[in-house]
Amino acid sequence: MSEESVPGSVGVGIATVQPAEMAPGPSEFDLGYYGWRVVLAACLGVMAGFGSLFVYTFSVFVKPLAAQFGWSREAISGGFAVAAVTLGLCSPLLGRWIDRIGPRRVILVCMTVYVGAIASLSLLRFGLWQFYVTCFVLGVVGNGAAHLAYSRSISTWFHRRLGMALAFVMVGAGLGAMILPVLAQSIISRSGWRVAYGALGGLALLLGLPLSWCYIRERGVVGHESAPASHSGLTWQQGLRSFAFWIITAILFVSSISMNGAITHLSALLTDRGLTAENAALCTSILGGSSLLGRVVVGWLLDRFFGPRVAFVINLITALGIFLLARANSFPAGCVAAALIGIGAGGEAATTPYLLTRYFGLRAFSTLYGLTWTFYAAAGAIGPVVLGRAFDATGSYSSLLVLLAAALGLAAATNLLLPRYSEAEPT
Repeated sequence: MSEESVPGSVGVGIATVQPAEMAPGPSEFDLGYYGWRVVLAACLGVMAGFGSLFVYTFSVFVKPLAAQFGWSREAISGGFAVAAVTLGLCSPLLGRWIDRIGPRRVILVCMTVYVGAIASLSLLRFGLWQFYVTCFVLGVVGNGAAHLAYSRSISTWFHRRLGMALAFVMVGAGLGAMILPVLAQSIISRSGWRVAYGALGGLALLLGLPLSWCYIRERGVVGHESAPASHSGLTWQQGLRSFAFWIITAILFVSSISMNGAITHLSALLTDRGLTAENAALCTSILGGSSLLGRVVVGWLLDRFFGPRVAFVINLITALGIFLLARANSFPAGCVAAALIGIGAGGEAATTPYLLTRYFGLRAFSTLYGLTWTFYAAAGAIGPVVLGRAFDATGSYSSLLVLLAAALGLAAATNLLLPRYSEAEPT
């Protein structure tokens, strides 16, 4: 088997951990291996974290908040923008702290603040500024209560099955996207939005803090010690001078603009073309379901094939989905387009941290991952805006969606420029 097809063939000086099967006791191929407990805790933590609980339930609170306070929808959406921008700006600093003091301590602090902020939304009284301040706090700690923080711990426990482990963690985000909006809407309908926010805060407390306290730690750290284990790899300064880092980041940036823009306007586009609101919502559900499939399948592929080639295929699938969405005029076409975009969205969530560990090791993994999040968040804010502006100017999304699909297809091809893992040496 060639070096390219073996994910464990990391270059000298960049290897992160020894293969688990070389360690005494259960290996990562065994269900009794401790690392799988870390994966389960991380999966549920991600499900209750910022990227799932806050993001996917935000839309169901828009109308209740507008009715309660008389705020415009644009003003309420501004809270989401505040959280997203703050998240992008703070992610590199959070990543740096995770690399310096270990993920467990950062997760526990951030999750505690995050739980309190979510629950405090039930006490909104003093105007829009209070809502914005709370969203700002959520953005500051958001990636400390999301997969950015958990991925560091997971990557120390797995070597040959790292792709699958990261994929299972991201299943938590997919489950949250499917379950939490329905749960929140049900509580709002029965008891009001204040009770719903309080319940979501309680859910985050139950799923996030106890399991993270009990199980989240790096391999090599004994008991509940908070100090990080020593890992090899590149410094974050060396990573920033690496050609591979900027290829990964550039692809992620183009993908985020295209994918987030398409997802945000999916329902509006399909109803504009004659689909009922119910069928458009079903297409959105299909996108969420296919993202779960994408996470698991891509995790399996990453453990068996050269990562950049897997990323190339996933980005092409996303580009194809966006191109089909530009032409979708029927319910079946909308379903196919949504499914392909969902597969790409789910797969990309696993490929980025996987490639970062393979090329740069774990020494500065969280810092570099946080930097990619800054670019991802900025692009995620740009995509919906440019698509909305294109529609306002032309009355159609089609031309820009075709252009975005073509740009993502070209970006996908740059995955093939990434070197073998053993060639990723400091420059």
